Amino acid sequence: MSSDAEIALSSNSWAFAEAKKLADRYAKKAPEKGYVLFETGYGPSGLPHLGTFGEVARTSWVRYAFSLLSDIPTRLIAFSDDMDGFRKVPANVPQQELMTANLDKPLTQVPDPFGTHDSFGAHNNARLQVFLNQFGFDYEFKSSTEAYKSGEFDETLKLILQNYDAVINVILPTLGPERRATYSPFLPICPKSGKVLQVPITARDVEAATVTYADPETGEDITVLVTGGHCKLQWKVDWAMRWYALDVDYEMAGKDLIDSVTLSSKIVRVLGKRPPEGFNYELFLDQDGKKISKSKGNGITIDEWLTYASPESLSLYMYQNPKKAKRLHFDVIPKAVDEYFTFAEKFKEQEAKQRFANPVWHIHAGNPPKEGMPISFGMLLNLAAVVNADEASVLWGFITRYADGATPENNPSLDKLVGYAVSYYRDFVKPNKVYRLPNDQETIAMTQLVNKLRALDATAEAGDIQTIVFEVGKENEFENLRDWFKALYETLLGQSQGPRMGSFISLYGVNETVSLIDRVLAGEDLGAA
Repeated sequence: MSSDAEIALSSNSWAFAEAKKLADRYAKKAPEKGYVLFETGYGPSGLPHLGTFGEVARTSWVRYAFSLLSDIPTRLIAFSDDMDGFRKVPANVPQQELMTANLDKPLTQVPDPFGTHDSFGAHNNARLQVFLNQFGFDYEFKSSTEAYKSGEFDETLKLILQNYDAVINVILPTLGPERRATYSPFLPICPKSGKVLQVPITARDVEAATVTYADPETGEDITVLVTGGHCKLQWKVDWAMRWYALDVDYEMAGKDLIDSVTLSSKIVRVLGKRPPEGFNYELFLDQDGKKISKSKGNGITIDEWLTYASPESLSLYMYQNPKKAKRLHFDVIPKAVDEYFTFAEKFKEQEAKQRFANPVWHIHAGNPPKEGMPISFGMLLNLAAVVNADEASVLWGFITRYADGATPENNPSLDKLVGYAVSYYRDFVKPNKVYRLPNDQETIAMTQLVNKLRALDATAEAGDIQTIVFEVGKENEFENLRDWFKALYETLLGQSQGPRMGSFISLYGVNETVSLIDRVLAGEDLGAA
């Protein structure tokens, strides 16, 4: 093992902890297939959301960490369970009646309500691949429908039929009495309706590789092959079948699937193989603390995040604290943006062990960009709030004065950040601004602050200005200095939280700040401006 690998293993990075599981798994010899296989799974029953992206991103980081610990080649398959039956119409898709009329059919047989692809499954698969490609992930896409119909899974399906009793005995103890009486791992595709049927299996023939069921409408016996896409497996058995057939070495899953992982792992062992290593991450929640759902569409889409922030900020949000449930709503974006730049700045000064634990090392495959950011996203949002910026050029007028030599041409990353700030301000900050006038104590303090700012030397720096603001608050005996700063935010910015005032005044301009405070002291409602 290289010295870098030894240092990496001593870091507190969760990605290296996961990679070590695989390194230990193949410490004695490489797998017979010649590579380590990572897999992620996606059910295209609804439009892909950021939780799906997060699973691919996190798996990719474990894969890259493993490449530092081992010279065994790796592959990553993004698997779409697109042969699954369409059980519920998502609320966020058009043509609801058309979709309802195609319930229970495989997702690749349900019409595309958007009219752009051959099926709803194909549409969602395409959307998934577009946003994975957007981030440059190295993966191979695999369709469940294609794998079933091509015969790729045939031998494993026959093996499950041979071990039918042992397989269902893993599942049956977890089911209620009614479900237990009718359960079968095989779901026949009805030759007449094309639906994925959940019906009892009345007979099975191992030699012929068939199962028989009673037609739900006529009661006649129907016999179908379990191979060639004529049957689909129930979810937990399907997952185990996939692990066995593809010889998957690693797959992570959400905390809500812990029991499914346990059962699927038992089935893999019944079939004669070792289940993959894994990792259970916490769920993403919406603004109300409810689980993100494809059928409800109650999360942020990747397009929405990228309207207001950089891809790197999204990656950081996904990397941090995977064992902690996190809200996936628009108000988490500003913090994620600024934290990314904070980590990137720290990386420049860190030693190897610290770098391996720094999220930007993983996000950028060990080579994060060196360009710094002279102004935080939060500061840009506050500046936008004061000047009511609807265009990036308005903010750049202040930035060029604040940061020597900064221009959109010389600082393309900063220019992108300015664009994000304008969009975020327009859609989320501006509609929620609520101004108020200062009370008597605050009026006296703000008058004193204006006088001190007027007397400032032109070379005063942000730290000197911050000291003045702080001292004015103390001199006016605010019981809690937070109330003083909150008063400035609410009267000048129309919000209860805000920036470090010294830095903000330096960016906005001392004279401009004096004029702004004068307007408030004169009784002007800035919200009506």
